[in-house]
Amino acid sequence: MNILITGGASGLGLAMALRWAKTGASICIVDRDESRKDEAIKTLQTECKLALFFKADITSDEDIQALKSFTDENLGKLDLLINCAGVPTAGSVVKESLTAWQWVMDINLFGAVRLVKTYVDDIRKSQSGYIINVASQAGITPAPLMGSYNASKAALVSFSETLRLELAPFNIGVSVLCPAFVPTNLHTSLLDEQQAMQDTVTRMVTGGNLTAEDVAEQTFRAVQKSQFMIVTHDVGKKAWRMKRWFPNRYLKNMVKLTRKFTLRGYPDESSHIA
Repeated sequence: MNILITGGASGLGLAMALRWAKTGASICIVDRDESRKDEAIKTLQTECKLALFFKADITSDEDIQALKSFTDENLGKLDLLINCAGVPTAGSVVKESLTAWQWVMDINLFGAVRLVKTYVDDIRKSQSGYIINVASQAGITPAPLMGSYNASKAALVSFSETLRLELAPFNIGVSVLCPAFVPTNLHTSLLDEQQAMQDTVTRMVTGGNLTAEDVAEQTFRAVQKSQFMIVTHDVGKKAWRMKRWFPNRYLKNMVKLTRKFTLRGYPDESSHIA
């Protein structure tokens, strides 16, 4: 089995690589941070048949084409593509710049689109294969002060739904992973303009009750059953069900639960809002 994982040198991406490595697969991890290359490859080599690393920026068409040439030569046709690379954003809709919106969309959404467009024809022609897009709980039950991040992940969920329908005639499976916060280094990627939200984002990311390894294991098991929507956290499952079944109650509860959090994004208003 040949697997390509973006964002695979650390965090959830590496945990996914390690889980699938236990099957004896050949794996290529892609990351823009080459500093983690040696440690990641050394870890993978203890489990998998072949471990490769390729440095690439998934917002670069040139890098993606170079990656395709590399995997064609060194890995062969993909059996599994995992789009795990992603970045966070935080801030109110008033203060978050369009630059930040464009940045997060280019990575979280268009990065996955670039990879799929690059590899899907080869996978389709073989009449077998699988794609996992790593979205987020934020894509199905969004929170305030995360507008661009929420939107990027919701779009990735919709893109995955489209792929599931479009690729079904070719025997290609698709899953979308929607974990809540998992302790990883995701929070270290905030843009400079969003540093005022750093402490808040750090607390959210590092406060998750499941590890990256837990999420990777759940994902592996779900994919064996061809499960499309993979929601890993119990609180996330409850929120998602309530949103679908009791939308008015869900909204009322969320407004109440997130009020104090929301006002952190509007410090000049918080002193006189009832």
